[in-house]
Formats: sequence, structure tokens, C-alpha cells
Amino acid sequence: MTPIPPRIFKLLLIFLGLGVTHHFGNDALRLLETDAPSQSIGTPQDGSLINGKRLPSSGPGFRTYSRFGSLIGRTAVNHRVRDAILEAYATTHQQRPETTYIYGETGWPQGGRFRPHHTHRNGLSVDFMVPVLRDGKPSLLPTAPWLKFGYNVSFDDQGQGQSNELAIDFGAMVDHLTALDQAAAAHGLAMEVIIFAPDLQDDLAAHGGSSLLSQLRFSRNPSWVRHDDHYHIDFRELAP
Repeated sequence: MTPIPPRIFKLLLIFLGLGVTHHFGNDALRLLETDAPSQSIGTPQDGSLINGKRLPSSGPGFRTYSRFGSLIGRTAVNHRVRDAILEAYATTHQQRPETTYIYGETGWPQGGRFRPHHTHRNGLSVDFMVPVLRDGKPSLLPTAPWLKFGYNVSFDDQGQGQSNELAIDFGAMVDHLTALDQAAAAHGLAMEVIIFAPDLQDDLAAHGGSSLLSQLRFSRNPSWVRHDDHYHIDFRELAP
């Protein structure tokens, strides 16, 4: 057998190292975090974060929108938000084991300006990508880089994708928001505002979300980004 030339061997090792770092890097960095509680300073629009915590890249029933995005630190939150998110995912995995939820961008471990977002600055803002059905079965929202990691997927006012095979799973979204609301309260948080396309909120109500729409604060005004491919949540810490 012809031996691999040293130069090619080195290149293979480099690519292997990059692949391992890409896949496992975020979770390796999580092991280096301290147990010190997070401190959210200021507001989601103008704030910072001390001791931000990275979200796991994946787990039972959930995954990140981008392992690279998580690796470079774009999915860090306040420790209370992290714990609430993971508890809610544990609940939805029991309810819907066939569904894998995807979370989107959250913010830097130190908070601060987080382009291109207008908020996400103090560890209390989270984007959740919409759960979807493909041909009527649970599937994953496409999050390829050329689709802006899922942020460039479009749905009409009935939740249908550009190709009719893809549609928002409103029932799964209702279950997630319900679990998240309960988990947030258990961890000293409340959902301050939920930004989701106003023209899709009636569809959410039609799939069991009427009580959520009446009990929680959904933004009724169109935002600068339509928010049909994801729902943005700003959390608020409750007084002890």
C-alpha cells in the first residue's frame, strides 16, 4: 500500500481537528465555565452579562441552529434562562419524542452589542426556530448557511413554506411555549414579551394557543424582521 505523503497526512490531521472542534468545541468550553451565577445588567436593548452560560449544542429533543455559531459564543444566556430552556425541552421531549426543537441565537457570554440583532444584550433574549412539519410529519427547519442558518426561511400567513411540503407545526410550538412558561416561573423568570409574526398568531390560537395569547404578552405590531421563521422571547427576572 502506498504511504500517505507527509503533507497530505498533515492536512488530514488539520481537517480532522477542525471537524472535532466544530462538533464538540462548544460543549468542551461549557466544561470550563464556573458555577458562579449570571448577572444580567441593564436591558435587552442596552445591557451586558456577567458569567454568561453557553447552551448545550444538543440534547434529547433539541439542538442548536448552528454548531459553529455556538462554538464562537452566539448562544450564551443568563444561567436562569439556560435552566428554564433545558427544563422546558425535557418536558417537550416527553410530550413529543418525535419532535426535535431548534434554538437560535441568544447573545455573547459577556453580553453587549449583538449584530444584527437590536436586543440580545443582557442574556435574557432567546430566539427559538419554529418547529416544522414536512409532508405532515415532524421535521427540522432548514438551517444551512445559505439560508442564514434558518433566519431566511419564509412562511405565508397560514404557516406554509415556500414549498407546500414544509409547514409550521403550531401544535408543537404551543407545547413548547407552555412548557417554557412553566419552567421560567420555576426558575424566577417571566416571559416579558414574545415576538412572533402577528399574521400567524391566529393560526397559533387555532392550534390550542388561545390561552397563551391571552395570558402572555405577544407583540401585536410588525417588527423590523417578520419573525415567521422564529419566535423571539425577552425574559424578565422576578424579584426574589
